[in-house]
Amino acid sequence: MTSLTPSDPGAAEDDRIKVWFRFVPREGWLPYDTEGLWATRVSRDTARLENIPFLQDGVAEGEVVRFATDTDGLHWAKERVEASDNCTIRVLPVASGPLGRSARAVHERLSPFGLGGEVYSDTFPLVALTVPGDADLAGIKALLVRGEEDGWWHYEVPCATDAWHDA
Repeated sequence: MTSLTPSDPGAAEDDRIKVWFRFVPREGWLPYDTEGLWATRVSRDTARLENIPFLQDGVAEGEVVRFATDTDGLHWAKERVEASDNCTIRVLPVASGPLGRSARAVHERLSPFGLGGEVYSDTFPLVALTVPGDADLAGIKALLVRGEEDGWWHYEVPCATDAWHDA
């Protein structure tokens, strides 16, 4: 995955862990049933998510999740224990549309809103973005809808706040 913003050194290296999520794969989507997200340990069994989910729905960067560690040392998410004000959006450019398969073009369209994001891969240019609670939510929503109507991209909002729904 490629970051579209500079990385943040964040917490001490030994506080960073990968928290794994299990889910049922969606028909016609990527064929995975797990996703690992980097997180910073908050307590013995909780961690704050430090990157954007490409596959897992219902969580956003900055949220605290409770996890259980299995016998192999993997940390498996159990529940969200603290929500952030962030939303997660995913945007996939339409290959035959005016942006082509350019994740960079997607990011450029959304960059006036100050959104940072990551790209799944060069061959699958899915862009996952974190939308902070203090962003211009109505403006972002309007641009997403217009971009879909104009054939630029398909998008989804797998983790939204009440403020997002009300905007």
